[in-house]
Amino acid sequence: MNSPAEPRPVDSQARWRFLRDVIVFQLKMLLDNVRDFALMPISLIAAALDLLFKSDREGALFYRVLRWGSHSEEMINVYSSIKHETANFEIDPKYTVDGVIARLEDVLVRECEKGGTAAHIKSAMDRAFDQLHRETSGTRERAQKMLARTTEKWRGEKKVDS
Repeated sequence: MNSPAEPRPVDSQARWRFLRDVIVFQLKMLLDNVRDFALMPISLIAAALDLLFKSDREGALFYRVLRWGSHSEEMINVYSSIKHETANFEIDPKYTVDGVIARLEDVLVRECEKGGTAAHIKSAMDRAFDQLHRETSGTRERAQKMLARTTEKWRGEKKVDS
C-alpha cells in the first residue's frame, strides 16, 4: 500500500509573490489592451493625416505614434515577472512576424518581377508557406513533447495530492 505523500511545506512568501504577480499581470494586460485599442484608430488617423498634409518627412506623425506605442509597451512591461526565466531565450529573426512577412514579400516581389500570373504567385506563396512549415516542424514537435511531459507531470502530482 502506498502511504500518502507528505504535504509540501508552505512557503508563505512565495505564495504571496505569486498572487501579487497574478494581480499585476492582469492589470498590465488590461493596460496593454487599452493601449492597443487606442493605438489602432490613433495610428490610422495619424497615417491619414500624413497622407493628406505634407510634413518634413513621409509618415512623421505615424512614426511618432509608433514611438509612443513602443515606449508605452516598455513602460507597461507585461512579462516582467518572468524576465529571469527568459534571459537566455532568443527568437530566430526569420520566424518573427516581421521575418515571415519579409520572406513572403520577397516571394511576391520576385513573382511580380517575373511577370507571374495570379496562379503562379499563389503557387509560389504556397511553396514559401510549405518551406516555413518544414523549417519550424521540429520546433512544433519539441513543443508538443514538452506539453505532453508537463501534462503528464501535472497529472502525476494531481493523483498524489488527491
